[in-house]
Amino acid sequence: MAEEAKAAEHSTSERPRSSGGPGGDRPRFGGGGRGPGGPPREGGGRKFFRRKKVCKFCVEKIEDINYKDYRMLGQFVAESGKIVPRRLTGVCAPHQHRLSSAIKQARNIALLPFAGRAS
Repeated sequence: MAEEAKAAEHSTSERPRSSGGPGGDRPRFGGGGRGPGGPPREGGGRKFFRRKKVCKFCVEKIEDINYKDYRMLGQFVAESGKIVPRRLTGVCAPHQHRLSSAIKQARNIALLPFAGRAS
């Protein structure tokens, strides 16, 4: 009888916490500072050097983005017809706003397609 009381007391008083909750062994999000995808690879750091993206319009000192220049605008439109985001092209925020409005203007007068090719 004493053993049953001892077992019941042990099960209710101190339960081990789950590892996913707050205060557990593992961090809640991410891989513990090891980057996305788990532990670091054997053999060192990055394999490829990623160059910092710079705004094409700032470098070439292009003040106004003309909606009639469909070849230049076409570089910033994906094959699916979507406007490519800043994080992929490296365009700064003010130029991205002007670029997207110019692309929309060019679409409205049929210089650029609204959608990509149907496959």
